[in-house]
Amino acid sequence: MLNFGREYSLLYRSENSLPHIHNHNVQEHEVEEILTTPGEDRPGKEGSRVALGQTNSGRYLRVIYVPEREKESVFIITAYELTGKPLLAYRRRRRKKQK
Repeated sequence: MLNFGREYSLLYRSENSLPHIHNHNVQEHEVEEILTTPGEDRPGKEGSRVALGQTNSGRYLRVIYVPEREKESVFIITAYELTGKPLLAYRRRRRKKQK
C-alpha cells in the first residue's frame, strides 16, 4: 500500500480485480518510491503528470498519475518499466542535470 504522505487510488482492471500496474509487473511500493523522489516529474496529457525515476532495487519506471488537488491525493493510472530509447534519453537528461 502506498504511504508517501498523500492519499491515492489505483486504476483496477475488471477482469482480474488487480491494480493495472500489476499487468506491467510493477508493485505499489515501487510506485511509492518513484512518486516520493522522482528523477523527473512533468506535465502529461489531459491533466495527468508523468514521474520518472529509479526504484531502490534499480528499476527505472514511468508512473502516469493525476493529482486531485481538492483531496490532496493522486489517482495512479499506470506504471511501467522504462526501456530502450526512452531509458537512454532519461539517463542522458539526468547526466546533463548533474553537471
